[in-house]
Amino acid sequence: MNEFRMPSLGADMQFGTIVEWRVKPGDAVKHGDVVALVETEKGVIEVEIFENGVVESLMVQPGQKVPVGTTLATLSGDAKKAEAPAAQPAAIAPAPAAPVKKEAAPIKIPILPATEPSVRLRISPLARKRAQELGVELSRRTGSGADGSITIADVERAAEGVKPAAPAAAPAVGAAKGLDLSAMRRVIAAAMARSKREIPHYYLSTTIDMRKSLDWLAAENAKRPVTKRLLYSVLLIRAVALALRSTPELNGFWIDDGFKPADGIHVGVAISLRQGGLVNPAIHDVDKKNLDELMENMLDLVNRARTGHLRSSELADGTITVTNLGEQGVESVFGVIYPPQVALVGFGKIIERPVALNGLLGVRPVIDATLAADHRVSDGHRGGRFLLAIERLLQEPETL
Repeated sequence: MNEFRMPSLGADMQFGTIVEWRVKPGDAVKHGDVVALVETEKGVIEVEIFENGVVESLMVQPGQKVPVGTTLATLSGDAKKAEAPAAQPAAIAPAPAAPVKKEAAPIKIPILPATEPSVRLRISPLARKRAQELGVELSRRTGSGADGSITIADVERAAEGVKPAAPAAAPAVGAAKGLDLSAMRRVIAAAMARSKREIPHYYLSTTIDMRKSLDWLAAENAKRPVTKRLLYSVLLIRAVALALRSTPELNGFWIDDGFKPADGIHVGVAISLRQGGLVNPAIHDVDKKNLDELMENMLDLVNRARTGHLRSSELADGTITVTNLGEQGVESVFGVIYPPQVALVGFGKIIERPVALNGLLGVRPVIDATLAADHRVSDGHRGGRFLLAIERLLQEPETL
C-alpha cells in the first residue's frame, strides 16, 4: 500500500485545500495523471501523481484544508486490479467510500438550481468563505477563473458593487487598498523574507551586446509565418539553460544543510498574474528543447498560469529562475532567490548605448544580465563564468 500525500507547491506552502478529486476508489492511475485540484494561496493547481497503481481510498474530502505531507489517498501497487473496485472501497475505509453513497454527496461544492444536474457553481473553498464573510450572493455569477470558476477577486469585486460607499475613504498611499496583503501576497512575502534571512546572496551584473542575437532573430522570423515567430526572451532562457551545463552548482537546491544538484535543467519563469501577484512555474528540460519547442512551452505556460491551469510539477520542479522585466521598462533586475533554489537570473530591457568596439565608438543594443546566487554553494568566480557563458552563447545565436 502506497500513500499519496499533499505535495509542497511552493517555498512557504504549509496547507492546501482539496477542491475536487479527479479520481475515485478503484480507478487505475499512472505517473503524470492529474488526480486532484488543490487550492493554495497562489490559486488552484492541478496535482499530478508520480506512481502507478489503483486508488484504494480517498482520505481527504473536498473542502478540507490539510497540512503539506498529509496522506490524501492510498494506492495499491498493482495497476491491473482496476476491475475490482466496487466492493473494496466500502470495506476498506468508510469515510473515503462515502462519495459513492448519496449522503456523502453534500461536499461543500453547491449545485446550481439548473435543469441540468451536471451544471454546478465552480467556486474554491477560500472564495466561498470570503463570500460568506462579505455577504455576497454568487449563485447567478460567472467567475474569471478557470472554466468560469469564481475566485476571491471576483467575490471582492462583487462586494464592492454591493457596498459602493466603502471605498470612499481617502485612497492615500499606504491605505489598506494600496497595500492589500492578499493571501498570495502574504505567501510571496513569507518566501522572500525567508530567502533574505537564510540565503547569503551575492550579486553580479554584466552588459551583453545583443546585436548579433537581434539580427539573427529578425532574419529567422522573416522566414516564418507570424504565428511561428520567436521572441527574444526564448533566446535568453535557452542561453541560461545551456550555460548551466558548465556551472551545475547553480542548478539545484539547498536542502537539509546541503546542496542537492538537480537531475535536469528546469527553468522557472516568473509570470505576473492579471489579478496581481506572480507565480514561478518551470519549463522542463530546457537544454534539451529547440527554440520552437521552447517558444510553444513558454506561451502555453503563460496562458495556463493566467487561467488557473498549472500543474503541481511545474510549480515544484524549477531548478533556477529567470525573471525578465524588460517589458516593464526596467534596465536591471537584482532578484531574490526563490528557496530552495540557489540562483536567479534577471534581464532588463534592451536599450541602445554607446559602446567602444575595436577602438571605435558606436551605438549598440545591449541588455543588462544579473545573477543572484547562494554563497553557500558558489562564489563570484563561478558566477562570473556563468554570466560569461551566457554572453558567449548570445553572441552565437545560431547555436542556441
